Amino acid sequence: MPNDHPEGQAGTDTLASPPVLVTKRDGVTILTLNRPRQMNAIDRSMALALISAVEEVAVDDRCRCLMITGAGRAFCSGQSLGTATGEDELPSDIAGLIRERYIPLILGLRNLQLPVVAAVNGPAVGAGFSLALAADLRVASESAWFSCAFGQLGLVPDSGATYLLPRMVGVGRALHYAITGERIEAARALEIGLLSSVFAADSFQAEATAFAGRLAAGATRALGFTKQALYAGADGTLEAQLDLEARLQQLASTTEDFGEGLLAFRQKRRPDFQGR
Repeated sequence: MPNDHPEGQAGTDTLASPPVLVTKRDGVTILTLNRPRQMNAIDRSMALALISAVEEVAVDDRCRCLMITGAGRAFCSGQSLGTATGEDELPSDIAGLIRERYIPLILGLRNLQLPVVAAVNGPAVGAGFSLALAADLRVASESAWFSCAFGQLGLVPDSGATYLLPRMVGVGRALHYAITGERIEAARALEIGLLSSVFAADSFQAEATAFAGRLAAGATRALGFTKQALYAGADGTLEAQLDLEARLQQLASTTEDFGEGLLAFRQKRRPDFQGR
């Protein structure tokens, strides 16, 4: 949840700017965190806008991949801490804040039946780190870095970090980064398995969008089933997983994309998947 960057960094946002920009192109819905002067710190309006946008994606048949990125030089610097008297000052009921803002967002992303990509264009800190972890895949600019900075405020990692991070990097590494708050530079994040790819800073947005576009062009219903199966497999028994695989494979075999994939294989051509 913490934001270790001060409010008021240089940027272009105004009071009238929406906290989340929504762009749709070629089957990809792009959510851009839009508080660049605050390094995209999450206040209540941004959190609720993100939850609403994810809910809309869940029922949008035209969306085949979701990408989340940040405006300006940061991905997300975490929960907005505001000023001593500001409206974003942390309430005494922090658990209530987490339940209102972060739990629905993280679960919403996990439960989407399509690929979710975090395009990490800059620092991802605290709850911003957790947000990136909640995506299915992460790509980053070479200038990006991550920090589980909760301990610097005397807090515990939240927004799913204690569940997601050890499953990606192992308990030992997760403990190290959670306790020390040490920066994880993009190259190191790629090395330890947090990232799928690292792109040059000057071509990052184009590369990240192209990556999401390739996912959107795939058999996205089957990709959604694959996501469901892999997440279940991380915690379930082998017996339960074998049964789940069989059930999901049956569903996948009834899709139009499977028919197209099979036909394309037999015709020795590239399939034209439609996400149906």
